[in-house]
Amino acid sequence: MAKPSRSPRYLCCGRLPTPPDREGGGVFNGRGKARRGCELSRQQQLQWRRLPPRASVSASRSVPAPRATPGHCRAASSSRLLRVSCGATTMGDETSTSVPAQQQEPTVGAGSVKQQLSRLVISSLRATVPEVEVEPMVEVSAKFADYQCNNAMGLWSKVKGSGTSFKNPNAIGQAIAKNLPSSDIIESTSVAGPGFVNITLSNSWVAKRIQDMLVNGINTWAPILPVKKAVIDFSSPNIAKEMHVGHLRSTIIGDTLARMFEFSNVDVLRRNHVGDWGTQFGMLIEYLFEKFPNWQEIGSQAIGDLQVFYKASKHRFDNDPEFKERAQQGVVRLQGGEEKYREAWKKICDISRSEFDLVYKRLNVELEEKGESFYNPYIPQVLAELNSKGLIQESEGAQVIFIEGYQIPLIVVKRDGGFNYASTDLAALWYRLSVEKAEWIIYVTDVGQQQHFEMFFKAARMAGWLPDPKENKFPKTNHVGFGLVLGSDGKRFRTRSTEVVRLVELLDEAKSRSKSELLQRLTENGKIVDWTDEELEQTSEAVGYGAVKYADLKNNRLTNYTFSFEQMLSDKGNTAVYLQYAHARICSIIRKSNKDVEELKMSGAISLDHPDERVLGLYLIRFAEVVEEACTNLLPNVVCEYLYNLSEMFTKFYTNCQVVGSPEETSRLLLCQATAVVMRQCFQLLGITPVYKL
Repeated sequence: MAKPSRSPRYLCCGRLPTPPDREGGGVFNGRGKARRGCELSRQQQLQWRRLPPRASVSASRSVPAPRATPGHCRAASSSRLLRVSCGATTMGDETSTSVPAQQQEPTVGAGSVKQQLSRLVISSLRATVPEVEVEPMVEVSAKFADYQCNNAMGLWSKVKGSGTSFKNPNAIGQAIAKNLPSSDIIESTSVAGPGFVNITLSNSWVAKRIQDMLVNGINTWAPILPVKKAVIDFSSPNIAKEMHVGHLRSTIIGDTLARMFEFSNVDVLRRNHVGDWGTQFGMLIEYLFEKFPNWQEIGSQAIGDLQVFYKASKHRFDNDPEFKERAQQGVVRLQGGEEKYREAWKKICDISRSEFDLVYKRLNVELEEKGESFYNPYIPQVLAELNSKGLIQESEGAQVIFIEGYQIPLIVVKRDGGFNYASTDLAALWYRLSVEKAEWIIYVTDVGQQQHFEMFFKAARMAGWLPDPKENKFPKTNHVGFGLVLGSDGKRFRTRSTEVVRLVELLDEAKSRSKSELLQRLTENGKIVDWTDEELEQTSEAVGYGAVKYADLKNNRLTNYTFSFEQMLSDKGNTAVYLQYAHARICSIIRKSNKDVEELKMSGAISLDHPDERVLGLYLIRFAEVVEEACTNLLPNVVCEYLYNLSEMFTKFYTNCQVVGSPEETSRLLLCQATAVVMRQCFQLLGITPVYKL
């Protein structure tokens, strides 16, 4: 039984599964190469405010031998953060102890503007109503100021009738404004209506924050998230099957989430949970032995096109009972460790991985493979723990967990004794919590798998591995669902022959179309002579592949979207092509000034005297809180919306504020540079390579 695939770019140990304490995975470096090792160290994480206690994860101590059973694979079939304290867990030779998240106050000036204002508001709230503990409510204000504190009405409902000296919400708002600590951030405050505290930022502080970013780098604007380590499980195709457009969204969305968390100084484990362990391998291996007795001598040529080979073996499996029986026995022999079957399994996996890597190279996606085979040795122990807690029951010959609110149970051992998708997921979650010490585990698959994840997460909570989602505690899990990719007919995107579209072919066509349009434009305006062949190739890739990514990411991931080369490669409207032109235009303005921007950053100063300068400056410094929002809600489209709006604001600024040759040239060139830097960081988060001329 094949599992729905959920994979991107492979890394492969090239060996049959052995317990993870002896076998590590590999990592793709974004250029088609793999490297060994599973844990990648990152910068020390900062914590945002007080984080609540973490739930414990228990584990049994013995490691049973792997069982010879079929498996499943993940594929695309169609907030808030916390803290944890765990006991030591042992699995084989590996012992891991969860450590409570550090209660660390951010350094002064750290975090987004909203986070810095929230710290000031916290101080004020403690002085205003020390008897009430409440979270700061600070939001961007669209009309009356730059930001707004909205705590007064909520506080009034808590203190009225208790002998408080406050007469109404407005009085509380006045007190909050008065008790705000002195700060360079705030220029002025006012109180409106039922206590809304309007906060206007200091122009000089905004200008200094932008200039400090230019001098010290965009990483100084990284938001502070309340987790130190996260697992993002994405892409995950099935071994021996073609990656198609159905895997595109998981790969692109998962990569962008990983990039956003990494930018926020979270240690991200990019996991490719490939389907490399199941009944399909018995079918493929027996067909290989039958058709090519000398397969070891001729190697990969025996299999040729893996997709054709898979379809032929599947046809034989479905129509020949004797072959089907041999294939089923082949699975047992493979999982029992028979050398001949292991070698054939490895060869099939290697061919699949090389094909998948063609896609990952084009998308510049990095992943570490830990597929089904990696977690298979852990399943018996994990199920034994669940059974000891009384969660597993027998039902119609299968072992199941009954989940409240669902008519069907979660099957963890099939009638034939084999493990399945759920048993592998439970083992993987145990490993990620107990061994890898992840605080946030995120699964990126289509919305069609939502019920599976809801049941699986509830089973984990029943086992005591995860806290109640209503509690403000870590670890936590999330299913990041996404809709379908549709064709122009409104149906699932397919070729004219009704086959699913191969991703390599789709991406190559995007690059080809991009190159054709670029050549036509450069020929018409006479600038083709200024471009080298290498520049044409690199720009076509950046624009073509970026257009595909942005067309997906700009939509709310829960919705379906229509795939259209014409729309995504348009240079008008909210497209990657338009944004690439906007960025290239800013770079051109700076080049034509003949000024050394690096020198200006150190010697010049930014001023925000013109209204459009201030609007642009304010929007630039909101970048960190936009990334924070996108991470908290797991919505990459928030970054896309910000990037497009930023380009529009820059256009208005450039239209109304002369840059080159004006008395304010230095300041405005620095604003141009700051806009370009922030745009480039947005591109990086979205996995898009920026271009500097078009």
